[in-house]
Amino acid sequence: MKQFLFFLLLTGVLSTKAQYQKTHTGVRATVNQTEIEIQFYSSNIVRVLKWPSGKTFIKQSLSAVKIPEKVSLKVAQKGEELLLTSKDLQTVLNLKNGHIAFKKADGHSLLNEKPAGATFTEFNDAGTKTYTISQSFVLEKEEPIYGLGILQNGKLSQRNQKIRMVQNNTWDFVTFFQSVKGYGLFWDNYSPTTFNDTVDETSFSSEVADGIDYYFMYGGNADGVVSGMRNLTGQVPMFPLWTYGFWQSKERYKSQAELVGVVKKYRELGVPLDGIIQDWQYWGNNYLWNAMDFLNPEFSNPQKMVDDVHQLNAHLLISIWSSFGPATKQYRKLDSIGALFNIGTWPESGSETWPPNMDYPSGVRVYDAYNPKARDIYWDFLNKGLFSRNIDGWWMDSTEPDHLSFKPSDMDTKTYLGSFRKVRNAYPLMTVGGVSDHQRAVSADKRVFILTRSAFAGQQRYGANTWSGDITSSWESLRNQIPAGLNFSLCGIPYWNSDIGGFFAGSYNKNWNDGSGAKNPLFQELYVRWLQFGAFTPMMRSHGTDVPREIYQFGKKGEPIYDAIENAIKLRYSLLPYLYSTARSVTDKQSTFMRALVMDFSQDKKVLDMNNEYLFGSSILVAPVINAQYTPETIVKANEETGWNRNLIKGNAVDTVNFRLPKSKKVYLPSGTVWYDFWTSQKYNGGQEIEATTTINTIPLYIKAGSILPLGPDVQYANEQKWDNLEIRVYEGANGTFTLYEDENDNYNYEKGIHATITFSWNDRREMLTISARSGSFPGMLSKRKFNIKKVKANGTMAVTAGKEILYVGEPVSLKL
Repeated sequence: MKQFLFFLLLTGVLSTKAQYQKTHTGVRATVNQTEIEIQFYSSNIVRVLKWPSGKTFIKQSLSAVKIPEKVSLKVAQKGEELLLTSKDLQTVLNLKNGHIAFKKADGHSLLNEKPAGATFTEFNDAGTKTYTISQSFVLEKEEPIYGLGILQNGKLSQRNQKIRMVQNNTWDFVTFFQSVKGYGLFWDNYSPTTFNDTVDETSFSSEVADGIDYYFMYGGNADGVVSGMRNLTGQVPMFPLWTYGFWQSKERYKSQAELVGVVKKYRELGVPLDGIIQDWQYWGNNYLWNAMDFLNPEFSNPQKMVDDVHQLNAHLLISIWSSFGPATKQYRKLDSIGALFNIGTWPESGSETWPPNMDYPSGVRVYDAYNPKARDIYWDFLNKGLFSRNIDGWWMDSTEPDHLSFKPSDMDTKTYLGSFRKVRNAYPLMTVGGVSDHQRAVSADKRVFILTRSAFAGQQRYGANTWSGDITSSWESLRNQIPAGLNFSLCGIPYWNSDIGGFFAGSYNKNWNDGSGAKNPLFQELYVRWLQFGAFTPMMRSHGTDVPREIYQFGKKGEPIYDAIENAIKLRYSLLPYLYSTARSVTDKQSTFMRALVMDFSQDKKVLDMNNEYLFGSSILVAPVINAQYTPETIVKANEETGWNRNLIKGNAVDTVNFRLPKSKKVYLPSGTVWYDFWTSQKYNGGQEIEATTTINTIPLYIKAGSILPLGPDVQYANEQKWDNLEIRVYEGANGTFTLYEDENDNYNYEKGIHATITFSWNDRREMLTISARSGSFPGMLSKRKFNIKKVKANGTMAVTAGKEILYVGEPVSLKL
């Protein structure tokens, strides 16, 4: 194989007069047999293209949707260097060796390419001549970087990592990272890619490309970088209010009576619930895989099931996949246009026995989501079979997609956009986007809501919440979810969740007297702590196999585990006004739900690589309990990639555990602010580690000084009551603002300006709270309401609360507290 290593130092000094030409977005130059084009998409986003001279490189990005702006750009040459300067960014191209450097507009260094860091190696991609490409950069020695997707490695900073990026069940890859220095880099390639960071260089290497294509963006801080990534790849729509309530699921409800019965039981118990999810096989056997129809006789009256759920004031998601069984109508239609792949996928056998009986292969095949006609067919069947029944949203499983029994020739599979190898990692973007775009085209009354197992850059624009796959039920797995969610959020994709309790939980059934892991204290403790963490993620969803997850499986009211589960769910509902208002800031101001502490406290070196705490929204510091305190930790192993691992390591059973005893854990409070314990209102100065008292019933939470925190009513579902008589907590010690956002909760009228906001502003020196005049309106809006104002006041080491109740009619109000 002939290799072209374009070391750009070899040519010596060339004439500078013809080395570059200006374009409408930047410049293009030829250096050492390499074409280099620098395009300014905005004053702080730059695209870099490189390809071998004599070749062509034309590419339509699947992720980037931004149209380049007209940028005021100064181009100047200083010796061998060409300087392109906007008001935010300076890009420097060395015309002798092709090296590119990125700087602030004032010349302060941000990131440098490594000299001779671009390589192109000839590659035969299923008969198409192309290249394997690589680009290396040089980072500062102690420079933390974040992102790369959902990673199960337990790390926040991804320095000193080598990661093979091919979408799979539990690792969702986004070829993007951002630095604590306030810049981000998006490597726009969809083929199998290796990210490698060593002491010498940081690089992306991709198997297939006609050229190098990456975007550099400068935001000044993490929020600015997230804003740049969304500006480039798409903004985040609003989700319905009900999606922020509690969701119950399991693998799987085997009849419509069972599913509806779960919702009824929650209503009888008075435990809040907003959603129920129906997993696979409502369609029948594996040959009918993903038929998008209720062919299983246990679901004989599906419309009644949907209506019953709605009459109970709950919502229903249903499982759909990226593959189809050979007996389905979809299979035949897609096969007729050549839109099915011949790769191994789940389920492998038509028999439902375990292990799979390969004497009876299922014949299930993945569809070509890159093909627009195939996406049309997919939606046509989904629309007629399920959306027409008023189902509320989609659980899009296996969107990576499942790729089992891998053969190298699988990557040669032809897709609409070339080989499967060429576009492999963008599959989730295409299949999720296909459903989202089609639903938006036919309905403005129901917001798109998709729960998906995989993602790629740009997926935030599709109304999708990504979960972290079929992870194991273990403390180690729980610990890994915090940095997994934070790094994913730092890629600009804010909606993330995990299977509360972990998916594979079979080991907790063993050595337990009634065969139910829900009565096993080892699983009970893990589940409660995971549920408490889940209350502070963008979607609170209980799900898994082997061990049932419904609250009544864990005991009854008055017992510590039951009460802890109920209280975690009710805490979530009390925060709905805060959550929904945060959701608006995510959509309108490019904010983020799960905020790594480095986003807000980058000057505190102790948080630069902190993987066990985070901010939820702008005010709440969350420090989940992620180590067993009452029971021994059980090591659980499972192979998520090959499917259902029934051979889990045998768990230990314990006879009695006193879950009523208090425990403690260490919590670090970032410097630069004062913090208040959410439960006791005790005040702490930041920049210290404290010993926090915990119980099975509480998760350590701390509120930042200057926060204004709205707490909602006690409800059974999100839309049960309008937000009258909200409790508004003001935490003194700093100035602060909070904007309460409201709209119709589940349509797209908010995009037309049909919504309302009320801004609360706290002046700490004057001890004055100002409530603004209401801005905007929407049908059904409260014209007047009560606010119960409470100030959490620093007084020595403890805090006292003073309160006032006011009637608010939409006019500005100022209160001395």
